[in-house]
Amino acid sequence: MPLPDPLPAEALAWRCPEEELGFETTAELPDLADTIGQERAVEALAFALATRRPGYNVYALGPDGIGKHTTVLQLLEARAKAEPPSGDWCYVSNFKDPRAPKLLRLPPGRGAKLEADVKRLLMDLLPALRNAFENEEYRTRRQVVEEELKERQEKAIAEVEEEAKRHSVALIRSPMGFAFAPVADGRVLTPEIFQALPESIRKQIEQTVENLQKKLRDALANAPRWMKETREKIKALNDETAAFAVNFLFETIRPAWSDLPDVIAFLEAARVDIIEHVEAFLQLPEQIGPAALAIEDGHPLFRRYRVNLIVDHTGQTSAPVVLEDDPTFERLVGRIEHRAEMGALVTDFLMIRAGALHRANGGYLVIEARKLLTRPLAYDALKRALTSREIRVESPLQALGVLGTQTLEPEPAPLDVKVVLLGERLLYYLLVELDPEFARLFKIPADFDERLPRDASKVSLFSRLVATVARKEGLKPVRRCGVARLLEHAARRAEDREKLSTEIEHLADVLREADFRAGPAPLIDRAAVDAALEARDRRLGRLKERALEQIVEGTVQIATSGEAVGQVNGLSVIQLGDLAFGRPSRITARVRMGSGQVIDIEREVKLGGPIHSKGVLILSGFLAATFTPDLPLSLSATLVFEQSYGGIEGDSASSTELYALLSAIAEVPIRQSLAVTGSVDQYGNVQAIGGVNEKIEGFFDLCAARGLDGSHGVLIPATNVRHLMLHARVREAVAAGKFKIWPVRTIAEGIEILTGIPAGVRGPDGRFPEGTVFRKAEDRLVALAEKRKAFAAREGEERAKREEEGS
Repeated sequence: MPLPDPLPAEALAWRCPEEELGFETTAELPDLADTIGQERAVEALAFALATRRPGYNVYALGPDGIGKHTTVLQLLEARAKAEPPSGDWCYVSNFKDPRAPKLLRLPPGRGAKLEADVKRLLMDLLPALRNAFENEEYRTRRQVVEEELKERQEKAIAEVEEEAKRHSVALIRSPMGFAFAPVADGRVLTPEIFQALPESIRKQIEQTVENLQKKLRDALANAPRWMKETREKIKALNDETAAFAVNFLFETIRPAWSDLPDVIAFLEAARVDIIEHVEAFLQLPEQIGPAALAIEDGHPLFRRYRVNLIVDHTGQTSAPVVLEDDPTFERLVGRIEHRAEMGALVTDFLMIRAGALHRANGGYLVIEARKLLTRPLAYDALKRALTSREIRVESPLQALGVLGTQTLEPEPAPLDVKVVLLGERLLYYLLVELDPEFARLFKIPADFDERLPRDASKVSLFSRLVATVARKEGLKPVRRCGVARLLEHAARRAEDREKLSTEIEHLADVLREADFRAGPAPLIDRAAVDAALEARDRRLGRLKERALEQIVEGTVQIATSGEAVGQVNGLSVIQLGDLAFGRPSRITARVRMGSGQVIDIEREVKLGGPIHSKGVLILSGFLAATFTPDLPLSLSATLVFEQSYGGIEGDSASSTELYALLSAIAEVPIRQSLAVTGSVDQYGNVQAIGGVNEKIEGFFDLCAARGLDGSHGVLIPATNVRHLMLHARVREAVAAGKFKIWPVRTIAEGIEILTGIPAGVRGPDGRFPEGTVFRKAEDRLVALAEKRKAFAAREGEERAKREEEGS
């Protein structure tokens, strides 16, 4: 087979034909309303949003910077506009069980009105009660009740007192109570006079007093019952008076809520509770009044009746769309706050705060998946809410089942929300694999593609995208030559000349800098875009320059001239954040007689990853099948990346390692002015690899630093030609004949280019032609096999001799 020709400069990159763009500047283009190149994701989102069944939540997967956030929010907001606004949510006191506040759902905007109505009622309550209980009618009626008790008590005492008089005994009243004393001639007898009386008279008087005391006790025994009846009458009077004042206040607001039974029930419960606690209101100091209600930490008696509006949709005309940027446990499901009082933490229903699920209820909630998973308890809380379809406000300790400080147990809110998680693909696949609940709750994956086909329609849409970004960012219009350069850069970012990158955020960054680089010019042209890209490369290029310096100075030994046996220049890519650059590596191989092992030194010292080790093991399969198929592979070979001090992963250097191994076996030198990249299979086919542009440019920059003389070049897999989007400096050198790029399909093609010696094809005699690389390799392997056989025979004879002498 003839060797492939080096690629012409025109084949090294796609150049966008400016004349086919159909405009002069982006000022002529309309804005792009739809998302570009995300038909699959948009279709999935549309289906999920149209389905209100449980579990049809969405995971939008794809890398950052491709418009995932923007697209999702645009679709959600468009859908939300066609849906009614969600209702307001309020917590109010549960007067029967204060630890379990009740939840009220109201039409949008009416929550604030209820809060205002109740607050106004409370501000009017104390003055109304004081007026009712201080007017003359109430005082008169209460006085009548109290006088009635007094009259009954006086009447009972008076009857005893009259009887005492008939027996010449006086009833004496004192602060200590009642006492009886004998009387003579209208005067109470002194103790001395009483003792001077005859004993019979004294006993008669004592018996009389004892009888009177018994009658007095009997008369006063009814006093507690009379007092209880009086208190009941006063309570009834107070209730009647309070009801008159309170009912009037409640009747002023009740008609406005007649269509909401839950609100009416709350107002009725509050009315009854206020009447029951009217005495507590009347005992409040004079300074407690309307002004005190304006502060958050109002009097507990008033806080009991207030409304805690946790979600207010006043003025909203569509369903809510909430983007929660910090999805902690409490920011998702809400929290119960506490305040310090007398050295203790206390709370009430007014300190319940809404979470993102409350605000998004009836609409849509968007959350970053990685943030959700890194916040303790947040992911489980979201799953629990979606599964139970209710939002339970609780502390993290309660969620863990740990008993903590006694707190509230608010009534859960029914949940109707569509959740969209945004995250990378790896997280999605891990969640599907490791969490059975995830697939049940997030049934719809919306897969955003970072690349789109480069056809005429997509080029047109991309041009409109450039126009849209420029207008939204307030940038200068872009000439068509500038748009062409951006299209070429998008193809480079996509690592495929037939594709375009959808990294909208990166495009916007380049456009902003190109606008700056354009200076006073009214338009952004190709030169401004080139200047922006070069400036970005320079900002990130310190490590790349240092790596090149080390090679040029000889600290890291990479030869770019001459020939060497068992040594090939390999190419790798270093990726650090947004920086990616190619770095040549010296790969060497040594061969000796052995048992057929190809030892990967990187693997032996645990610097080689599994994919790299797999690539090395494939080499043994190629050698065994290609050479001496009827003889055992009798070599011991070592392969190593020289001066490599970090981990190595990937199989893109497996063809390079095979070239080095073939050179070492055949003892044929390899041109050091060339570098190689590509993986290989067991049949010797060279396969595509990633980062081909960075790899070529990395070796080109080294050769250019030492001086290009036309001998330098790179071997790449032929299947990578479509991925070439090389820098202009490489294309110019190729056009001038100073640098070459060969697309190779097989190891045979590659070894012939590297050595200048034909690889060789087996003839009718089953042997490779004399003088070819493969003939030299096979002869060497046959010789090693014969040596091994002879060595094994000699070793067997010596063993038999030792055994004979021992016997």
